[in-house]
Amino acid sequence: MKTIKSKREFDEVFSSGKRVNHRLVRATVLKDDEGGLGKVAFVAPKRLGNAVYRNRCKRVLREAARANGLPLDGAKVILFATRNTRDASVEDLTNAVKQIKSRAGL
Repeated sequence: MKTIKSKREFDEVFSSGKRVNHRLVRATVLKDDEGGLGKVAFVAPKRLGNAVYRNRCKRVLREAARANGLPLDGAKVILFATRNTRDASVEDLTNAVKQIKSRAGL
């Protein structure tokens, strides 16, 4: 799975991307017209809790992204954990990511 790592790529997605919200997860999506390789990033801010809590959120998000076929070619996606992410099951998050994909037009 290709991931977004550089600050430049994060800034590009934040400034030009489309924001989509769900109760379990938030996302920022940037479609690339050239159809390049797709990338994905998983973010769990410190305000959610300690490292164990944040890592669990990212693991569950990663599994939901894999189940939905992310990253898609020609799209950069940043998935943000929310307070509800940790307590959600993988199936619930998979459905949430699927809804986010459809709202973002992926």
